[in-house]
This record gives sequence, C-alpha cells and structure tokens, in this order.
Amino acid sequence: MPLPQVLANLPLPIIGSPLFIVSNPKLVIAQCTAGVVGSMPALNARPAEQLDEWLAEITEGLAAWNQANPDRPAAPFAINQIVHKTNDRLEHDMQVCAKYKVPVVITSLGARTDINDAVHAWGGVVLHDIINNAFARKAIEKGADGLIAVAAGAGGHAGVKSPFALIQEIREWFDGPLALSGSIATGGAVLAAQAMGADFGYIGSAFIATEEARASEAYKQCIVDSNSDEIVYSSLFTGVHGNYLKPSIRNAGMDPDNLPESDPSKMNFGGGDSAKKAWKDIWGCGQGIGAVKAVVPARELCERLAREYREARARVCGG
Repeated sequence: MPLPQVLANLPLPIIGSPLFIVSNPKLVIAQCTAGVVGSMPALNARPAEQLDEWLAEITEGLAAWNQANPDRPAAPFAINQIVHKTNDRLEHDMQVCAKYKVPVVITSLGARTDINDAVHAWGGVVLHDIINNAFARKAIEKGADGLIAVAAGAGGHAGVKSPFALIQEIREWFDGPLALSGSIATGGAVLAAQAMGADFGYIGSAFIATEEARASEAYKQCIVDSNSDEIVYSSLFTGVHGNYLKPSIRNAGMDPDNLPESDPSKMNFGGGDSAKKAWKDIWGCGQGIGAVKAVVPARELCERLAREYREARARVCGG
C-alpha cells in the first residue's frame, strides 16, 4: 500500500515523537524545516486555550518557511492526542486541531472510531501507537491509518516486545504506514527499522537534548552523560510501565533498582499535576541515548541523522 500523500517523499524517513512537557512549537518547527515530521502532545499547551496560539505559530512558521524555501518544503507536523478517560480536554483539543486541519494526529492510550472519523473529516491521517500485535489490530479495525510500534527500549511508556518480533507480526497482515520506536537515535538505526519492514524511524529521547526542547538543562545533560545502563523500566510513576533515567529517580529520593509496583487504578494520563510531576521530576528516556554526545540545535541533530542514514545506505545497500 502506498503511503498517504502527506507522509510520502519525506526528506528523511523520521517522525519525531511527541514529548510530554518537552515538545513545543519551536522544536516542532525546527524538526519540520529540517525534513523530519515534528510533533507535540496537545496537552503540552497550558492552559487549553494556548493550543490555538501554538497551532497558529506552527502553521504560520511552516508556511513562511515554504514560501522562502520552495525547493525544500517543510515536512508535515503532528499533534498527539491522549485518548484516555482521564483526558478531560480531548474534545476541546480535537476542535482546535480541526480548526487548523492538523495533517497528522498521533493517538495514544486508546483507539476510538469517532476520533479517527473526526480526523478523516478534515483530511488528516491518524497514526496510533501500540505495544503489541493485538492492540495493533484493534487500532486498524477502529479506523487508524497507520501504526507506531513502540518496542522495547523506547522512552516513556514502552512495550517489552523485540522490534524484530513486533514488526514481523504486524507486517504479516498490515501493509499501511508503520513507524518503529525503541532505542532509535542514529541514522543507521533508521535504516535498520526500514530493513525490518517499517516505513519510518520514530525518535524521541535524542530530541530532548536539543536547544529548542522545553526540558531543564539538567535533564538534557543527564541524557548526554548517560547510556542504556542508566535506564530503568517501571510502572510506579503513572501506572503503566515506562523507561526512565535512574539519576532523576535518585534525585527524587528513591532507589531505581528497588522500586515498588504501582496501583493501576491510579493511572493518570490527563496531564494533571500528578502526571506532570512524573515527567517533570522523573525523566522519561529511551535506551538509545548512548548516541547523544552533546546538546545541539534540532537542525544539527537532524543533519547528523541524515548523514548517518546516507552513510548506512551506502555501506549496506551500495548507494
């Protein structure tokens, strides 16, 4: 199946993942103008009315870039919607997305036919993130256009499946748009994702350590200074298992190697104070950060990824 027009012929086969609290219009615009699909969670805009301002900033910024650079048009942008009962802003945020005809919507923590229908009504494309094959089938059955396979090693809420197993099982029945998430922080890893059957690499943690990202300098430097040994997988902080930086857990007065399990009934994904605290103080991060050596502008990171991707293709594919 050919890719939807909005995702076809991207300068780089990369989608920047939406980073709770961290992503903002400056990062999204920098990603898109460097050839990467930039994204952010709708819930990052606070108060809710700010989402309108942010989408105006993004759409106007990309339009200005395209007018000034007709030979290098920006990649499309995406907005992440948390489709979970704790998100009491979903209806409002969807109306704002409709106003701006957001080209790509990434849905998480719940697949709903009505949400997919709403996006399709304004001409948008829906990508749903999943951690296993069963959830993937449900998402497509409910009308999602594509999937984001969140494999072991991904930052934040992540699955436990090997990317080899997950992509293989999905591609047995689904030939639509497919991105792979999990420890991807180099251009070579993007090519490897494609070799397995994915269309895109889905990169998050590396973009936290960029100048545009709305993360503390301590968070960014911790990513630079750490590698996969400093990542712990725990359900304590939100009720769903995810990957986090051990130093941030130690700073919060806990032992990252001896964490209790959480009470799933207390899950909170609506962006309230408790959810925000989990991500602000306990830093989500994936296992691929050993490739991140410095805090740089997002464009510089994208240029590195592009260079590595070309080099990997030349080495493996002969061109």
